[in-house]
Amino acid sequence: MDIGIIGKPNVGKSTMFSALTLANAEIANYPFTTVEPNVGVAYVRGKCPCQEFEVTCTPRNSECEGGTRLIPIKAIDVAGLVPGAWEGKGMGNQFLDDLRQASVLIHIIDASGGTLIDGTPCRIGEHDPEEDIEFLEKEVVYWIRNIIMKDWKRISRQSVLVGIKIEKALHDRLAGLAISEIQITRALRAAGLEGNPDKWSDDEILKLATEVQRSGKPIIIAANKCDIAPEENIKKLEEMEDRTIIMISAEYELALRRAGGAGLIDYVPGDSHFKIVDETKLSAGQIAGLKKIAEFMTKFDGTGVQPCLERAIFDILDLIYVYPVEDEGKLTDKEGRVLPDTHLMPKGSNAKDLAYKVHTDLGDKFIRAIDARTKRVIGQDHELDNCDVITIVSGR
Repeated sequence: MDIGIIGKPNVGKSTMFSALTLANAEIANYPFTTVEPNVGVAYVRGKCPCQEFEVTCTPRNSECEGGTRLIPIKAIDVAGLVPGAWEGKGMGNQFLDDLRQASVLIHIIDASGGTLIDGTPCRIGEHDPEEDIEFLEKEVVYWIRNIIMKDWKRISRQSVLVGIKIEKALHDRLAGLAISEIQITRALRAAGLEGNPDKWSDDEILKLATEVQRSGKPIIIAANKCDIAPEENIKKLEEMEDRTIIMISAEYELALRRAGGAGLIDYVPGDSHFKIVDETKLSAGQIAGLKKIAEFMTKFDGTGVQPCLERAIFDILDLIYVYPVEDEGKLTDKEGRVLPDTHLMPKGSNAKDLAYKVHTDLGDKFIRAIDARTKRVIGQDHELDNCDVITIVSGR
């Protein structure tokens, strides 16, 4: 599961990436600090069943901290996009291509209005952050439209003459963007397109690209620098009902995670508070800085960084997490690991979907599954719930 971190230059994308992953991304106050994409691992939080079952888990593909399972997510921080990126401006085509495998995009904007549309620093409040939301959505939509338009005449005619369903033809065309045929079908329906695709107008194809973006590359907005943003900017963003917008301070989150890693504070990412371990180890400036962060967290119920990621995964993508085990009695795999793995699955997935997620052979030879909580046998069509612990029984 990949997330893409996008935005214009100099809005705090690399700070957000570093806060989520604690990777050493280059951070500076000028455009195009990032050219090659930064790739790292972030984590979303889920409940680990270890405490419920009173066992000590031995995770393999994730970590457990006090009953909270940290589920890994691949994060990609791409270089800043500028208006006209879809046409190649500012190496935009290359940067957009770095997003091909991302399932959801986190758009970082400068809520303070302290950077112009091209990322050049300006006075706080001088620039309207709503303009950034509109321009970047346009860049992603036009990028998708351009990919659709390549060989469009041939694709649309083949659909008519050979009888290939247009959703299948579009899926083949967009295969490199990790967009499913189901998402394309959903986009066609939302765009209201039917009939002969060879007759679709440019405006209709643009409408299709817009719906493909919404279905296959959904965007959540992280309004960064809320610690210095004018109140009128924050209020205006909060009133935008047609977008999912989370108020954040990536700089504060990064400071907290680094302080936590150094043992100076007790802080669990996503919490609305932290605790200083020993004030004698901190300078007066550090204590004052932490006080300022605490005031921000009281106002916004945290720094917003971890909730933003989890909204993207659990709400925007509508995923659940499930624990497959080989022995439903001991909750172990064949190596004796207890609750070894957790997998993210689309809500509505069934037991057989989980079997295929674990291994193709398990799916192909699926016989039945067992719910480890109830010890009841469940069929292949049984819909999974969040935090299910499931044993898959397959043929040899």
